[in-house]
Amino acid sequence: MSESTITEASLKAALTERLNAVHVEVTDMSGGCGQSFTSLIVSPDFAGKNSLKRHRAVNAALRDEIAAIHAWSAKCQTPEEWERDKKEHNGADGPPMDGTVGGHVQGVDA
Repeated sequence: MSESTITEASLKAALTERLNAVHVEVTDMSGGCGQSFTSLIVSPDFAGKNSLKRHRAVNAALRDEIAAIHAWSAKCQTPEEWERDKKEHNGADGPPMDGTVGGHVQGVDA
């Protein structure tokens, strides 16, 4: 996969297909240049797996894509965990946005 074809939509489609995800949110934090992404991935395949195993599964599923971008972060949940967190946050749950301003990394020229 070439760098120019990596988008929020292409990553979402790949995660949905490769991890049997029931919900995926991907956010390009690079200001549109497609080099830094964060995500929320909800999959029943994560059940019974600790955080490390979940992230290894995601990294394996996106091996080629991750190799072509600068930064990647993922929040991996089972459907039950996702529903619980949505209730705790009044329906507002999404990918991690730590270190961003409005979902974008500041101080970089895209």
